[in-house]
Amino acid sequence: MELGVSEAFEILIERLGVDPASLPPLDAIENEDWGRDLLLERFLAIPGEVLAAHGLRLED
Repeated sequence: MELGVSEAFEILIERLGVDPASLPPLDAIENEDWGRDLLLERFLAIPGEVLAAHGLRLED
């Protein structure tokens, strides 16, 4: 399943422990292509085994 911006934002903060202060506010990025890209970059920086431990994976 593909994640929306708000879902990805929540997973990064709530499940993966990303500091919310390191991201722009959700309302500033949720309808912006650059916001989606920014969150994707954050997921790409997380090791695959950490993502897998949370039931997540990235596809090419």
